[in-house]
Amino acid sequence: MIPTMKKPRALALAGLLCAALAGPRPSAWAQAPQAAPAPPLPAGAAVVSAAAPAARPGAGGGEAASPPSSSARQIFERARSQLVQIRTVLKGRASQASVGSGFFVTPEGHIVTNFHVVAQAALKPRRYDLVYVAADGREAPAVILQIDARHDLALLKAGDAAGRRFDALPLRAAGQALAQGERIYSLGNPLDVGFAVTEGNYNGLVKRSFYPQIFFGGALSAGMSGGPALDDNGQVIGVNVARRVDGEQVSFLVPASFAQALLADSRDARPLVLPAYPALVAQLQQHQEELSERFIGQGWKPQTHPRYRVPVPNDEFMRCWGNSQASRNGGMSLERSDCVMDTRIFAGDFSIGWIAVRHESYDGSKIGPLRYAMRNAQSFGNENLARVSAYQTPPQCREDFIDRAGLTLRAVICLRAYKKLPQLYDVTVLVATLDQSSAGVQGRFDAKGVSFANAQRLARYYLDAYAWN
Repeated sequence: MIPTMKKPRALALAGLLCAALAGPRPSAWAQAPQAAPAPPLPAGAAVVSAAAPAARPGAGGGEAASPPSSSARQIFERARSQLVQIRTVLKGRASQASVGSGFFVTPEGHIVTNFHVVAQAALKPRRYDLVYVAADGREAPAVILQIDARHDLALLKAGDAAGRRFDALPLRAAGQALAQGERIYSLGNPLDVGFAVTEGNYNGLVKRSFYPQIFFGGALSAGMSGGPALDDNGQVIGVNVARRVDGEQVSFLVPASFAQALLADSRDARPLVLPAYPALVAQLQQHQEELSERFIGQGWKPQTHPRYRVPVPNDEFMRCWGNSQASRNGGMSLERSDCVMDTRIFAGDFSIGWIAVRHESYDGSKIGPLRYAMRNAQSFGNENLARVSAYQTPPQCREDFIDRAGLTLRAVICLRAYKKLPQLYDVTVLVATLDQSSAGVQGRFDAKGVSFANAQRLARYYLDAYAWN
């Protein structure tokens, strides 16, 4: 594809995860900018804030936040003893590698948080330990009982649970629906500065999300991942998980029903003492099976090109964005379509479990066959398929020419395996039409983290979609 092609701004999901990670981080997890350092807070100090209004142009950084409501104060005071900060610490040392939030869900000391908060300890237990810190400053070890990577959840248990009883937050029953606009309250420990409550609104479920997620109209900050979001009655309706950095007051919660299911399945499980890769791989296998079935089942959009049938998926769990560039000074005209999923599965050091479909349509009638052929070949060769990855094998590629009822396609299929996720692969398919001397289409299909059988199946499904219109 032409290298200047850019992902639409609305798809910028940088800052997707809200755990505060120490040291270098992948750019896709960029945190919201931090303010100037404030005086340190005493251990367990509470920070109560309301959802800040959006900044006004020329207003010098926006209006001041509204004062906290009496409901927010009451919610925080009632939930204070059930909140914890989750720290991942270097084994044998006091230094913390990352911090997140969590909350007690049983009197026996079970804690719910996000998988991405504890992923380092789950996947590298020889290097990291977990510690929970209560709002009163009490610290104790924590162990992992089970993970749910598909919904970004983890179930822990307090290491000092023997002979103790804990205050626990109730999980709201799945049948008790919220109305759009109802007030909800997100709690956690943002940026490791103290426990906080942020007010916001329930806005239903996120559109086109592969798994159900709650759209929280409020502000989440790094470090609040894994904390609870409560209704007016103090019941947990969701778990803090993510926020968008290209918008205002757009955050996301994992519905409490998934935390309830994880607790029911694993409350009596033995602690994970070995790397949790077997559980992670099993869950990723389940995810890729469902993803492959749903992707093929949703079909293709009709009338995507005047000359060809070009595969553009329906918008059931993907968003498609397009743009057009008319020729300038007698150059080549372009039209682009880019379809991607917002949902991605956190796998420790990278995301996995998603599909992207793109194509570009070229009209080079004003530059002539020779220049078009040169530009077309350069564009096809611009795709970066051989980038070095510490987590994957080098790609194995095959190039061929395919006849689709008289429509000749140049096709390249590449496969690469994950080193620590056995039987999972990335598959990439590149396609170029060859029937015209001064016009054509190039397409790209990517599936991240699928089985070998589904890689073949998806590649065939994509290639079979090209045809005469």
